[in-house]
Amino acid sequence: MLSATTIAELHDADTRAAHQTALDALPLPTDPWLALVARQHRANFELWHIEDLARDPRATDADLAQVKRRIDGTNQRRNDLAEQLDRFLLDELAPRALPNSAAALHSESPGLMIDRLSILSLKLYHTREEAERANAPAGHAERNQGRLAILVEQRADLAECLDALWSEALAGTRRFKIYRQLKMYNDPALNPVLYAQTGPTTHF
Repeated sequence: MLSATTIAELHDADTRAAHQTALDALPLPTDPWLALVARQHRANFELWHIEDLARDPRATDADLAQVKRRIDGTNQRRNDLAEQLDRFLLDELAPRALPNSAAALHSESPGLMIDRLSILSLKLYHTREEAERANAPAGHAERNQGRLAILVEQRADLAECLDALWSEALAGTRRFKIYRQLKMYNDPALNPVLYAQTGPTTHF
């Protein structure tokens, strides 16, 4: 079921399409797994472009405050969806009594690796843009061609590692588990800046 090549191709196709069409107008794949991969990638796409708004030198303080709240919410969704990817894969393995609890534990889950592949797709797209920019200064294209080669290699390496992890999980020789991000900044029960505004909590 899990194919790093298929995931990377979906990331790239969605990245291209989302630069031409509004994200909410793009159809999701009919396959539930690939639909989840696409949703997680689209959260990264949104986050990438929202963060660019914060770097605009024309942004006012009010603009930046609004952008910061959008970044926090979108990043929470991105991380939640990465965890959902892992839950989906673990549910697929469970009927086979996998992952094998006696197998060596992998330090990074597939969901986190897919999240990294998603970000690499965005980096590749925008680096290609820069390498082909007509009005760029001298040396800009060459510098970005070099960066592009590095990104291509990094994604190929990561894709190979993801496929290997899934194959080993199916074979029972390696296991993974969900690594909860446990973000605190959006939780009014955990972030002092938020719960200080609501007054003391009474426990009975």
